[in-house]
Amino acid sequence: MPRNIWTGMFSSQNPTVKLEALNRNDVDRDVSVSDYWISGTPPGIWASKIAAYPDVVKVDSLAGVGEGCIYRVTYRNPGIVYLYRRLQMPMQFPLHIQAGRIEWEVVARSEEFARLLAYAREVDPEFQVISIRRRPLRSHLPLLTETQQALLNEAMAAGYFAVPRRINLTDLAQRLGRSKSAVSEAIALIEKKLLESAVRPNSMFL
Repeated sequence: MPRNIWTGMFSSQNPTVKLEALNRNDVDRDVSVSDYWISGTPPGIWASKIAAYPDVVKVDSLAGVGEGCIYRVTYRNPGIVYLYRRLQMPMQFPLHIQAGRIEWEVVARSEEFARLLAYAREVDPEFQVISIRRRPLRSHLPLLTETQQALLNEAMAAGYFAVPRRINLTDLAQRLGRSKSAVSEAIALIEKKLLESAVRPNSMFL
């Protein structure tokens, strides 16, 4: 991974630590926010270290999960985000990161894939393609539905996943104009999908 982005620097400096990038959302044209599961306890142990990297805008420690914690990191976009945006390609999650290396599954037409390869070679001449395969596009549809993604964005923006939580479930439901039980069930399903995705294997790596 490039050493000028926080995930590359952090994972290189802490090679035994595992990271899972679970999603990415635009804050504005040049800033994104993503949730990461990062190994290491107690919850929030890495927050101050991550916040110190120059491309990181903000870090929230969301919740302890298993042998790690979920962090919400707001950061300045690396070049790959702009390339995906220009090509109008879906970015596949989760992304597995460890010891300065990232496992990246690419779903693209051949000409788009060639442009991504050219970018990867420019960033890191030692990158490797482990496998190339064809399978139906349906299996690569986004993990969350548009409605679920919209709810996740609203909940994140309101501070529902922040530690400490900045809004409770009742107030979030009122803000959204939905019942408390409906929002609770919808968020539980979103969390289940995201956590299950963290242990789903990938088979193409850059």
